[in-house]
Amino acid sequence: MKDYIKHDPWKIIEEGFDPALNRISESLCSLGNGHMGQRGNFEESYSGDCLQGSYLAGVYYPDKTIVGWWKNGYPEYFAKVLNAPNWLGLSLRLNGNEIDLAKAEVIEFRRELDIKRGVLKRRVLLKSGKVLIELNSSRFVSMARPEIAAYRYSLRLIEGDGKLEISSFIDGNIHNEDANYDEYFWEHRGEGVDDDSLAVVLKTRKTDFTVATRTATLISHAGSFLAPENSSSRAGWAGRDYSAELSQGDEITIEKYVSCLTDRDHKADELLSKGKTALAAAVADGFDTLLAEQEEAWNSIWEHSDIAIEGDTAAQQGIRFNIFQLKQTYTGKDERLNIGPKGFTGEKYGGASYWDTEAYCLPFYLGTADPAIARQLLVYRHNHLAKAIENAGKLGFTDGAALYPMVTMNGEECHNEWEITFEEIHRNGAIAFGIYDYIRCTGDKDYLMPLGMEVLTGIARFWAQRVNWSEAKKKYVILGVTGPNEYENNVHNNWYTNYIASWCLRYTAECAEALAAEKPAEYKAMADSLKLDDAELARFRSISEQIYLPFDPERGIALQQDGYLDKEIAPVETLGEKDRPLNQNWSWDRILRSCYIKQADVLQGFFFFEDDFNDEELKRNFDFYEPLTVHESSLSPCVHTILAQSLGYEKKAYEMYLRTSRLDLDDYNNDTEDGCHITSMAGTWMSVVMGFGGLRHREGELYLNPALPSAWKGYSFMVMNGGEPLKVSVGKDGTVLENRGEKAMKVMMGRPGSAGALELAAGENRRV
Repeated sequence: MKDYIKHDPWKIIEEGFDPALNRISESLCSLGNGHMGQRGNFEESYSGDCLQGSYLAGVYYPDKTIVGWWKNGYPEYFAKVLNAPNWLGLSLRLNGNEIDLAKAEVIEFRRELDIKRGVLKRRVLLKSGKVLIELNSSRFVSMARPEIAAYRYSLRLIEGDGKLEISSFIDGNIHNEDANYDEYFWEHRGEGVDDDSLAVVLKTRKTDFTVATRTATLISHAGSFLAPENSSSRAGWAGRDYSAELSQGDEITIEKYVSCLTDRDHKADELLSKGKTALAAAVADGFDTLLAEQEEAWNSIWEHSDIAIEGDTAAQQGIRFNIFQLKQTYTGKDERLNIGPKGFTGEKYGGASYWDTEAYCLPFYLGTADPAIARQLLVYRHNHLAKAIENAGKLGFTDGAALYPMVTMNGEECHNEWEITFEEIHRNGAIAFGIYDYIRCTGDKDYLMPLGMEVLTGIARFWAQRVNWSEAKKKYVILGVTGPNEYENNVHNNWYTNYIASWCLRYTAECAEALAAEKPAEYKAMADSLKLDDAELARFRSISEQIYLPFDPERGIALQQDGYLDKEIAPVETLGEKDRPLNQNWSWDRILRSCYIKQADVLQGFFFFEDDFNDEELKRNFDFYEPLTVHESSLSPCVHTILAQSLGYEKKAYEMYLRTSRLDLDDYNNDTEDGCHITSMAGTWMSVVMGFGGLRHREGELYLNPALPSAWKGYSFMVMNGGEPLKVSVGKDGTVLENRGEKAMKVMMGRPGSAGALELAAGENRRV
């Protein structure tokens, strides 16, 4: 993989076609705009191995769970992001031979994702029979018009001549590869052809989402447009045929425009008419105008989001690729949406939201966009509070206790692995931490009344019921959990879970007491509606203070869980290449008995709550746990980058940064073909900005403590400070701060607790 993707600061470039790597390329070259997206499939037919994938945000199917032994409280379904109608549809036959890269002699091949503009390009030189053909394509999913996409495709005869037959179509007869029972998730609701476009309407089974896809095709040859020769439709499919006689040197150009509308945003009976109007406007404006809009939209995004790295093209390409995928996955325009772990790049994990959103993605959107966008992520969770209470009720919890799902589309738990569904309850803590993180970054304490407090109260009630008193330990304990290290199931007293539970209880009580003092009348009304009284708050505090936290006094470290040191402790470096990744080479029994850690567990707590620990405590824990960590979760490297940098472990910090930034580009975990790791990509941004840049927020104030990796000549990033953009440029001769906002701002230089304040006037540029 190291030589497969060419290093370029603004592009993902594949030169030479290897069918065995095609699915990886499709994942890497995916396009999206927050509303819809598509894997980097070929426009023309391809009979080789591929995953044809088009996806629409928020459109899902509740695929019945596969389970051998049903347990009470088990999720009834695993929500699947749906493979939607394929609007690329293009069949080309020259002299009766299908143009198909799996069968043709491919002489030259270049696939290029322009991440600066959000455009996927391809150039192919191939032989079909005795004819030498050049293909060129350019495609984008519009960031300016979320329901519109387009491509321009040209075919030129270099040598030879013949008759070219073209079929342009929409195919709604699509299946999800990850369907549990190989079930078809759609119902056909109509297809048709009119004077200037094709349309297919589908409706999901069970969830009743209606989707209308409409396309228009313009084909030009020798200065004029080809007239269609035939139009047809059948169940879930609509197409139109064209043909042309081509001589050597002739070129034919195909422009295809698409509108994709769903009844999430429009009335179902208006989808066809509104789609036709949107499509007609796109066709009238033309490909070049739409492309110019695309470039302008992405220029605006990069203005506030770019990270520039000097002297390391691989690192530069990695960070920009990750930012690009995040920005095209989630735009914050719809509070009903969250950030799926694969975004629009594949089907694995069901496309639903995980705890990754609050733990990893929220800081990225807080740093690179208006705070209102990050706030939408919190509102999303508040909107699901009733379902979280219902989820907890299914497991036996009462009185408004809320357990947020590990995986969800609509607030219901829909993860189909029991140890995750029932045991990985630390996700509740991440939801609460997200509220805390948002407030400390923005200073927006108004969010607490009532939205934040309603969520915090439900979560605190869950923890208060989930603990039990241990007479042996004279402490509250939390039994039978899976911590962030998913290579351990059904353990007792996972340190991270216990720590974040204790913090949640304390933080909820502190917020309630502060609000009662600041806004007594409003607080009383809210507390009455929640039936939250002083006695319950006192109980929250009492439990928080008495939760058991396993500790090894000999090593001076937090214990990952009870009995962890009973394992045979051997560092990862003792493993052979044939062992890695463990989850693809070892039995689950062997993994569970081993000391090896999938991702930051204890260290996740040190990352979240760094102010609670001194450097020596962090050093002892990092030095013990990192050598035992296999980093086989995409979420792992970024946390270790940030902690290593804070300890001055530059080599380890940089090693982990390269791993997180190029996780998909270099296919570190041998799974990029399933789609990209979208939510962990936010960790790449965190690695640079929070790791090397030392960014921290405390009580609405921004702190910077920049360091320059020895492999770089310099780097710069943009970050929002009190709603105003700040550019930070770090080089060998110091750091330059540029206030690009319209208001004065304060920047704290140094680590929290020892930083000095710096005032920057609007537009001021200062070296520090």
